[in-house]
Amino acid sequence: MGIRLGYQIPNFSYGTPVAELFPTVVAQVREAEEAGFDTAFVMDHFYQLPGLGSPDQPMLEAYSTLSALAMATSRIQLSALVTGNTYRNPAVLAKTVSTLDVVSGGRAVLGIGAGWFELEHRQFGIDFGTFTERFEKLEESLSIIVPMLRGERPTVDGKWYRTESAMNEPRLRDDLPVMLGGGGEKKTFGLAARYAQHLNVICDPADLPRKLAALDERCAEAGRDRSTLETSFLAFVMMDEDGDTARALQRDHLRGIGVDLDALSDEERAAATARHFVGDPDEVAADLQTRVLDAGIDGLTVNLVPNGHQPGTVDLVGRTLRKLVG
Repeated sequence: MGIRLGYQIPNFSYGTPVAELFPTVVAQVREAEEAGFDTAFVMDHFYQLPGLGSPDQPMLEAYSTLSALAMATSRIQLSALVTGNTYRNPAVLAKTVSTLDVVSGGRAVLGIGAGWFELEHRQFGIDFGTFTERFEKLEESLSIIVPMLRGERPTVDGKWYRTESAMNEPRLRDDLPVMLGGGGEKKTFGLAARYAQHLNVICDPADLPRKLAALDERCAEAGRDRSTLETSFLAFVMMDEDGDTARALQRDHLRGIGVDLDALSDEERAAATARHFVGDPDEVAADLQTRVLDAGIDGLTVNLVPNGHQPGTVDLVGRTLRKLVG
């Protein structure tokens, strides 16, 4: 099954006691499964991200969360959007995602990227390195992980990682999907063309035509049929049956991270909200169709930062958007 409609959980700040936090996550993912989402994602971070909240807000560890969600669901695929490569030894990550696949009955997707949030690395004592080094590490990791997911036993003596005939048993299948996430037209897209079945493109919607043209070039360079690499786009959706309520949610969310829309110039406001799709169901659907799908993207992954944890919101969004992606 591909990734045509994904639901990403971007925060765990629900105003609940910790004991009620995970049940709220389970409720969202079960609602997503019933509403027609094919994939559920959590972020692979240890701290909340800038733009979503403060670092000290709640953040669950990704793979523990996904394994628990495997037991709470039956059909929906489970993945990180995306795994930070720097956080785990690559052979251990291959084992981790294969175990998620086994416990979920074949519903794991390995989403992976180079890693970027320096504060987490520094405070957790994880080597951050330079931009170039992080992509060197990602490429080496993929040369270990992908063969291990396919039942091979790679021996790698790299600059960053070493394996010696590394085994990965048990595996449920040899075609567990690999998804890369990011917007880098050379490095990320080049690795996706060589290793991935799916690319989640992170960018402003206005940049999508250029991004997809670059992806065509990377596939051609790799000798790959571009049609075999599925794409999706991560959208920040704020939807309510009442469009004005949705727009109020957007203003409140931005105010909470120190952005006052009313104080911005038109240009600043456009930049701050470029990845936002806000309004009633018809408004959001039309905006996603025009700005994302018409550009040539195959699928949508959405997060619902202000109100996804409120019962009924995920269902409304799923019923609205599944008609767009078929």
